[in-house]
Order: sequence, then C-alpha cells, then structure tokens
Amino acid sequence: MLYLDASLLVAAFTHEVQTDRIQAWLKDQTQDELVISDWVTTEFSSALSIKLRTRQIAVEHRARALVLFTRIYADGLTVLPVSRTNFRTAAGFADHHHLSLRASDALHLAICADTGATLCTLDRRLAEAGAALGVPTLLL
Repeated sequence: MLYLDASLLVAAFTHEVQTDRIQAWLKDQTQDELVISDWVTTEFSSALSIKLRTRQIAVEHRARALVLFTRIYADGLTVLPVSRTNFRTAAGFADHHHLSLRASDALHLAICADTGATLCTLDRRLAEAGAALGVPTLLL
C-alpha cells in the first residue's frame, strides 16, 4: 500500500514545481496500491484554501482541483478510516520531541504504521521522521 499524503496530492492537482513529475509518478502506480485517509481529505481542502487566501491560486483553479480530487474517490481509491488507535500511535510519535512532528504529520505516520502502508510524500522532514520511527517512507 502506498499512502499518498496531502503534499503529494496538492502538487498533483495544482500548478507547482513538482506537478509534472508527481503526475507522471502517479500514472506509473497501480490504482489498487494507492490509499489515502480521511485526514488527507481534510488537509487537501485546507491546503487549497490556504493557496486561495494567499492568492497562489484562483477560485476556478481551486474548484478544478477539488473536482479532480473527488474524481479519484469515484475511481475507487481506497480511503482508510482514522481510528482511536491511530490517534494513540500519533501521540506516541509526537512524544519524540526531537523529531519536531506536527500533530497532523504524526497522524499520517501513525496511520501508515498501523496499516503497514508506505508514506509517500514531498515533505523531507516528514520522511526523515518516518524513517527515524521505523515507518516506511518514500520521499518523492
């Protein structure tokens, strides 16, 4: 299982430096292997709202990105629920203060640790924290 975090999906559905490379990587993956969580959905929407507020994208671009993101659900992308166990694991990860994990990143890592998924991300700090915690990560 390849767990796609919000940074990767935002890059895939908006115009960023990494967009072409991430879209090509996604096309090379088997749809059955790709997963997200309900938390990714929240972060994706939040990231688009931030891009809109900071004038990095226009309203129409945000709407188009949301449509594309919604379409991946329709295409059968697996969405992992977030459980109480995930939150407890995330709290344990956040206790590693030297890793400087944000709560949201700790939760992504916990979901991956608890399900055996590999975290796929563009966030170097998150990938390094995952490796330090023994969570399989793929920095793209």
